[in-house]
Amino acid sequence: MDEDGLPLMGSGIDLTKVPAIQQKRTVAFLNQFVVHTVQFLNRFSTVCEEKLANLSLRIQQIETTLNILDAKLSSIPGLDDVRFEVSPLGVTNDSHSEATSEPSQGVPVMAIRNKMISEGLDPDLLERPDAPVPDGESEKTIEESSDSESSFSD
Repeated sequence: MDEDGLPLMGSGIDLTKVPAIQQKRTVAFLNQFVVHTVQFLNRFSTVCEEKLANLSLRIQQIETTLNILDAKLSSIPGLDDVRFEVSPLGVTNDSHSEATSEPSQGVPVMAIRNKMISEGLDPDLLERPDAPVPDGESEKTIEESSDSESSFSD
């Protein structure tokens, strides 16, 4: 026994002499647990489905934009023989690359940065390719999802 009179090992209670818990109370606790768990899973799956739908829409928009860009590039005569090398970052930065005898072909980095700014993206991601990808949601959407996600901690 410790200083409070509680046993150190085990409960020290003879369970054969303790009356059983009422069945109605046990069933009520079990039902409450099941209902709460099902409500949580329903809310969680709804939030996941919304996020997946938004992601799917964004991927479709990017694919459409890439198809349009491909069609525009295909319509320019004389680009059939043009070859380019893709850097590990995916963007050739002329100001940071080594000097070569021929100018590199491609989109200027400043044009990409300006497009990213106009689209509401962080242009510093070009310099930090290993940085986490932002989710692209607006502040209102973030607040709404955080409200619904905060209810998961019930």
